[in-house]
Amino acid sequence: MSGIGGVGGIDANRIMSMRAQILERNQALSKAAEVGAPAETTTSTSKAGGGFGDALKDALKSVNETQNAAGRVSDSYERGENVDVAQVMLSRQKASISFEATLQVRNKLLSAYKDIMSMPV
Repeated sequence: MSGIGGVGGIDANRIMSMRAQILERNQALSKAAEVGAPAETTTSTSKAGGGFGDALKDALKSVNETQNAAGRVSDSYERGENVDVAQVMLSRQKASISFEATLQVRNKLLSAYKDIMSMPV
């Protein structure tokens, strides 16, 4: 019988390290995609004046789309359609990780806002 930290021979530390590796790889892929993006898209965003607000809206839309896609795949699987279980699990994990990342960004933004507001003028 495994202890509280372990489930079937896998402990929480190993799961967290695998999660960290996935997040690092996702970051590396995102950076590689940014490097490969055409110069027009990056300059047009900065010229339009949207900048951070537009980037934030795009990120939230992407998270929402990821969660909707995971929901559709899960629903298809539950209806008995020909959907691979691995695909369902991967889509659910992508949605979960993207939501967690968004939540962490929100927490950092709130923390920065509080720090700025508490600065003496």
